[in-house]
Amino acid sequence: MTIAVGIAEALLAAIFLITGTIKLTQPRLEMAAGPMRWAADVTDARFRTIGALEVLAALGLLLATALEAPILSTLAATGLALTMVGAIATHARYRETERIAFPAVLLAVSIFVAIAAQGVQ
Repeated sequence: MTIAVGIAEALLAAIFLITGTIKLTQPRLEMAAGPMRWAADVTDARFRTIGALEVLAALGLLLATALEAPILSTLAATGLALTMVGAIATHARYRETERIAFPAVLLAVSIFVAIAAQGVQ
């Protein structure tokens, strides 16, 4: 189980470092014109805050591994799970049902890490 948790943490960290960095560095309205339609309906501050939270959670997962602190993994993964609940709700609101599968998988992986990390000592 330890290997599976480690792989899941690394996968989540990589994905959210990338997506969070995009939200922190790319123009919101440019993203709204492309893959992130929802970005048109939020402020720059909210868009950047979501990106910062994603990056912080990813760093939390990496730091948890380095410090062997499973509670940090649980907290970071729980934050990511909540973020994915919001992503799923947003895609549903925009009737983007074809885009719900990816956040749903990330939600499941986040929940797995949040629960399983506590069993890893």
